[in-house]
Amino acid sequence: MLALRLTRGAHPFVLCGRLLVAAASAGTGFLMLSALSHALAHPGASGALLRLAWCVVPLTATVYFAVAMARNDPATRPREGLSSVGLGPAALAGLAAASTALSSLLGSVVALLFFLHLRGDLTGLPFDGAAAGMLAADQPLPLAAVLTLLAIVPAVASLATAVALRPRAGRPAPTAPRTEPPTPLPVPSGLPWGVALLATGLAVESWAAGGTSRGDGVPLPGGVESGALGGVLGWLLTALGLALAGPGLTHLCGRVLQSAKPGAVRLLAGRGLQEEATRIGRPVGVVCAVASGALASATLYGAGTGTSPAGPLTALGGVLVAGCALATLLSAGVEARRSRASANAALLRLGAPASALRNAAALRAVALIAVFVPLTWAVATLAAAPLRG
Repeated sequence: MLALRLTRGAHPFVLCGRLLVAAASAGTGFLMLSALSHALAHPGASGALLRLAWCVVPLTATVYFAVAMARNDPATRPREGLSSVGLGPAALAGLAAASTALSSLLGSVVALLFFLHLRGDLTGLPFDGAAAGMLAADQPLPLAAVLTLLAIVPAVASLATAVALRPRAGRPAPTAPRTEPPTPLPVPSGLPWGVALLATGLAVESWAAGGTSRGDGVPLPGGVESGALGGVLGWLLTALGLALAGPGLTHLCGRVLQSAKPGAVRLLAGRGLQEEATRIGRPVGVVCAVASGALASATLYGAGTGTSPAGPLTALGGVLVAGCALATLLSAGVEARRSRASANAALLRLGAPASALRNAAALRAVALIAVFVPLTWAVATLAAAPLRG
């Protein structure tokens, strides 16, 4: 009940984020129900479970977005005086998990209603029965399987939120701002692991593409008879590698900006990138993974490849993954700007021109684009090379 009241009284930005989490949960739930419909329509086919396995990608994107929105919710942050009323860090993490579960459960309900509507189980077949064959409208739905699939997103999202926001032993308590000169910021340690996972993911994708050329393909959602199950694992490893390498690359961008006799704007931009390396770098790395996957998919479905065009379910999955990645990056950018508000206000009080702050923000964006756009193109080219062959 407390989680519901906090959800109703949240900031409009937080409410919008929770509605987006519900929308992502609805899309993922609909994809899993569609995989169930394919299994009902083709009981003897071996690709039903593999179609459900392809839903791991949008499921991962949805859970990642839900955790990011819960982490950026101001109501989940420990504050003075809350522990005395029983709302310590552990209780706040539980409230955040409950709020995430409510949003995801709302999306699952919407997915069920829309799915039943397209099947004609509520008010007759809409769109002249265009979706009846795809959703196995002539087959009865197993209630236990439907409820199990719809419960996956709320359960996984709430569990991931609770784990991500749980109080950790040894975490330093918040202290008052210090007045001594700033100390060097620690370098994120995930860059070597990110490079290793990125190379592993590309190798797995190459192996999967070789299996496709030998005829060992696995049907994608939407009826496209191409791709391989290893492609899902390869893309997930690539996305994880870019997410781990993103903070290190962002920190490196900040260090480069501050090199070679920098001015005030370059110092502000470089220091800001180093301070926000973890918060900004991970979402940027995930966006790069999604963009590289989209470019590789464009090669797979492009003209002259002999591959059928992507079906509606494949397009829905792609839009869902890309939307979650971009929304997470936008949320991280808003949170980073909010965290710099006090420092920017102090600089303005000291007489710093507002144009310097705007130029520093623009320089941070240009530095990230200059590093991550070529990286995205390189990863997409390496991933698409076996598909071209």
